[in-house]
Amino acid sequence: MRCILLSLIALLVVTLHAQAGDKRKPNIIYILADDLGYAELGSYGQDKIRTPRLDMMAKQGLRFTQHYSGNAVCAPSRCVLMTGLHSGHAQVRNNSETKPDGQLPIAANTLTIARILQQLGYATGMIGKWGLGMHDSTGDPQKQGFGHFFGYYCQRHAHNHCPKFLWRNAQQVPLEGNPGGAKGKTHSHDLFEKESLDFIRKNKDKSFFLYLPFTIPHVALQANDESLKEYQGKFEETPYLGKKGYQPHPTPRAAYAAMITQMDRTVGRIIDLLQHLGLDGDTIIIFSSDNGPTHDGVGGSDSVFFRSAGRLRGFKGSLFEGGVRVPMLVRWPGKSAPGRTTEHISGFHDVLPTLCEIAGAKTPKGLDGISMAPTIIGKGEQQQHDFLYWEFPGYGGQQAVRMGDWKALRQNMHKGNLTVQLFNLAKDIGETTDIAAANPAIVERALRIMREQHVPSKMFPFKAIDGK
Repeated sequence: MRCILLSLIALLVVTLHAQAGDKRKPNIIYILADDLGYAELGSYGQDKIRTPRLDMMAKQGLRFTQHYSGNAVCAPSRCVLMTGLHSGHAQVRNNSETKPDGQLPIAANTLTIARILQQLGYATGMIGKWGLGMHDSTGDPQKQGFGHFFGYYCQRHAHNHCPKFLWRNAQQVPLEGNPGGAKGKTHSHDLFEKESLDFIRKNKDKSFFLYLPFTIPHVALQANDESLKEYQGKFEETPYLGKKGYQPHPTPRAAYAAMITQMDRTVGRIIDLLQHLGLDGDTIIIFSSDNGPTHDGVGGSDSVFFRSAGRLRGFKGSLFEGGVRVPMLVRWPGKSAPGRTTEHISGFHDVLPTLCEIAGAKTPKGLDGISMAPTIIGKGEQQQHDFLYWEFPGYGGQQAVRMGDWKALRQNMHKGNLTVQLFNLAKDIGETTDIAAANPAIVERALRIMREQHVPSKMFPFKAIDGK
């Protein structure tokens, strides 16, 4: 009920603002990598994987060092991104598959970034992996504000980068030469790149919002031939034979690195096209990742070898820093000064209010996020969070709070463990030393936030804290 009420209020506000003037609004491209670790770009310390275009994007724009995903796995993180509500208030709080395929859909009339921008007159497109509902559900992206969709609805379908088919606006698109195994004639990311460039060309004369939740570098390990050749013979390899439904690969390290470089090349081609069309200065590009890197060894990945999380502790599925701190780059020539780095503490729930401010829409009431526009543009006073909050009923049950330099964490809560661990990230970014016993007042503050920010969910019960 709360989400529906917020949606109606927001749409009224957006409509009034849209009528206030017809001046062209900035184009927005939001690129989301899938399971890309904090340290898997050269601009964040990676030395084995080449990401020249994203590194150039960092030099030409703004690099965030303390930005956080909405949660530690795909679907709940994307729900936070789309709605501006943190995981204690969001509809989707864990991955949850539905039959025969797809994930739990978000409700009809949910307030989403796309819905707001569409009502402002933006052409809206989504290309990649959705994960918030199938085409025949309330979560269909075309029912949530996206005028155009191409890609995967279902996260499990996206576990193969060479699938038998993809979806375009609720219609299956067969991919010739793809039997659905480890190899195929057509790589989905190559199609995403083409579709993205086509969308930009088609909408070059109007304001557009293009959401690109790419599936790279989520396993299975599958890169196109052009990218794979660059890394063949570069690393010592142990063939991955294929387990738990993921496709095998004879050179898994080369494949993983190639996937990231393949995505990097796509980002470069998008920027090149914007420059060619004269849209460069009219377009803000934001790049980030939906959560931390894959658990080491899953699908043949090797997050330890690549130091995918850098100095951070933990991987995907964990509310330690390695599971939720992600890279974020912003490029907006002429509006956001180049070569900057910011330590502003921010999260996925800040994206919706940020894009509202950039697009000229009034930010709806009742959100958990705050606009990052002052930091991006370099003008005005940047509001700061009192805290960031996460809850995650998966992986044993977890809660976390970041308050300035303090980070409080609870794990294995389904087993009755309600003990709080406490870390000072300014002194211990690797979360190696629990200092809870020496800081009882900080622990109590964190517990109060954990109690206050959790709203029970019927779809995602959290028995350890529901009603307490």
